[in-house]
Amino acid sequence: MFAVTGITGQVGGVVARVLLAAGLDVRGVVRDPVKGEEWVSQGCEVAVAEMNDAVALARAFDGADAVFILLPPNFDPEPGFPESKAAIAALSDALTVSMPKRVVCLSTIGAHATQPNLLQQLGMMERAFGLLPMPVACLRAGWFMENAASDLELALASDVIPSFLYPLDKPVPMVATADVGRMAASLLCQNWTGHRIIELEGPHRTTPNEVAEVFSRLFGKDVRMEHVARDTWESLFMSQGMKNPLPRIQMLEGFNEGWIEFEFPTSTVKGTVSLETVVCGLVQRMFETV
Repeated sequence: MFAVTGITGQVGGVVARVLLAAGLDVRGVVRDPVKGEEWVSQGCEVAVAEMNDAVALARAFDGADAVFILLPPNFDPEPGFPESKAAIAALSDALTVSMPKRVVCLSTIGAHATQPNLLQQLGMMERAFGLLPMPVACLRAGWFMENAASDLELALASDVIPSFLYPLDKPVPMVATADVGRMAASLLCQNWTGHRIIELEGPHRTTPNEVAEVFSRLFGKDVRMEHVARDTWESLFMSQGMKNPLPRIQMLEGFNEGWIEFEFPTSTVKGTVSLETVVCGLVQRMFETV
């Protein structure tokens, strides 16, 4: 049996569907039992646990051959990341008590970086899980292609997409959540010893300008990227309700300056899903909900 946290999200959902399609038993770990109902209808067990509740998590992981961990994303953390630290401690305790045969956790490109930034939360998880008594695989994914969802309406309405990534012709490691989920499901079914790091990106690196070109082809009009001036970032994020924009700003600077990169860039695993395929799906869903 495989326990999957984050099953109601994009990556966790793919992990669960791949395992179910292979005829394997899946237990979805959810915080909201209502959101677990759709997974019960698909043949999953469901366990309810907050990600900072070690006792409930240990019950949810009990009897699992392998566990998939997705640390809840926190894009506006308190200074020092206390929320993520609490979740990482609870997860570590729960895994030590339940003792699955192996653990796969979703991490990120740049998790090894020492400079302060938003992605430090996943680096903290990697280091903590490196102390666990069972085999652990950390799946470091590139920038999600699905982040383009936030650009759809602007591209359709104004023909201009603001970009925090620059230069606009600089290739960025991006990956589809479908590739991430399939790789995580594959790892859950493997056997290994010790601590593994797998770094995953899409078929090829993509520039912000190439993202605009995809929108142009799909919408049948010219769409272009426009660099957001660095001196406006803090006020812009705070106007959107963000209380602590500094870690996010540091992360974006890390991509632009190149110190957020894969630790082993010459040996990354390449996914198969293209940016155009992902954006086509995003556009289709947008029009289906109108």
